[in-house]
Amino acid sequence: MTNEQMVARAKAVIPGGVNSAVRKIEPVKAWKYAKGAYMYDVEDKKYIDYNAGWGVNILGYHYPDVDEAVKKTVDEVCATGLGTSELEIRFAEKIVEHVPCAEKVLVAGSGSEATYHAIRVCRAATGRDKIIKFQGCFHGWHDYVLRNCYANTVDELYTRAPGSDGMFAPAVDATLICRLNDLENVEETFKANKGEISCVIIEPIVHNMGAVVCQTEFLQGLRRLCDEYGAYLIFDEVVTGFRVGLGGYQKICGVTPDLCTMGKAIGNGYPIAIVAGKAELMDKFNTNPAGTVSFQGTYNAPPVCLAAGLATIGVMEKEPVHEYIFKLGETFRKGMQEIFDRLGVEAEMLGYGSINIPLFAKGPFRNQEEILKGDAKKSIAFRKAMVERGYFFVPAEPKRLVVTYSHTEADVAETLNAAEDVLKTLNL
Repeated sequence: MTNEQMVARAKAVIPGGVNSAVRKIEPVKAWKYAKGAYMYDVEDKKYIDYNAGWGVNILGYHYPDVDEAVKKTVDEVCATGLGTSELEIRFAEKIVEHVPCAEKVLVAGSGSEATYHAIRVCRAATGRDKIIKFQGCFHGWHDYVLRNCYANTVDELYTRAPGSDGMFAPAVDATLICRLNDLENVEETFKANKGEISCVIIEPIVHNMGAVVCQTEFLQGLRRLCDEYGAYLIFDEVVTGFRVGLGGYQKICGVTPDLCTMGKAIGNGYPIAIVAGKAELMDKFNTNPAGTVSFQGTYNAPPVCLAAGLATIGVMEKEPVHEYIFKLGETFRKGMQEIFDRLGVEAEMLGYGSINIPLFAKGPFRNQEEILKGDAKKSIAFRKAMVERGYFFVPAEPKRLVVTYSHTEADVAETLNAAEDVLKTLNL
């Protein structure tokens, strides 16, 4: 079957033919197989992949250590739905060992679940309903945070912008929107809502906007303001956790939140996420006999996912994973910028470590209004042309481009050559 035939077949039985809204980004492909840094569609066309399952595959598809651990676990362990297990304990011990804020850990199935639980426990601990999030940050699909995540024009920024029909209005209105990297704006919001704010949630590197790195002084200021106003600080490290280092970005910036959420790269493609933080907060969940905050889920901490997580962490502990992907990411970033400059294309490469985005504008890029300076039409034209040539750049703005431990220097060199040829052809 062709890609077109498979997509038509999917649309007959699946709304839109896909099982997550972002999967409808054109051109929609029907995938057959993936290995290492490469994906193959049903027509057997090969792509060097720079999406990595939205960043989950830090080591690469079907990484041998992870596959072997999963196969072994399938043969030995089942999800019993009661009690605990050696895998659960070992996994939590690893998180506590590596992540600065983690005194205790709970395992969920997705990043959205993790942020939901983190916010709920902060509300319970403070008795306050309101939370602060930042324009352009994405923290999941639930009503607590699915607002002001995306914008196509400056006029849409900082308005009442729910991300879905059917959201619960009081939850939307209890979520206050601040400007990223603007501490004065955050302090004004605390003062205007004194005694009402339970927590601040933030991506320390905002990958929903590509790769906007929060200024260290800004993160330090959030820590100070939360302490001053009796609120909790949550780092949403679902993307950065374990991709930037074993301790997450909190270990790099030196700012310790009260809670963090992590996911994606921890399981190298297997669905697993965590809520971790101070024992005084974590013990409020009703997994603890004295806790009153619900934490439930039949599929919490599934054995195969824990095994995948432990194997992934094990590879990171014994091999130079982060050193390698940071170096490769920088090679990609610098190479693309040199091409832009040489061809006179008005564009900049944003990024951190193994994640980059090409933005067709000139910086600085500190918040969503500055990101919106990017020429989305040029970006999507460039990305679609790269996909046509077999280099999978997600054709949407400003989606991130990711390298993994399985990518090679030759892959990146080949990609840069293709990118230069595409830019010349498109005359951007």
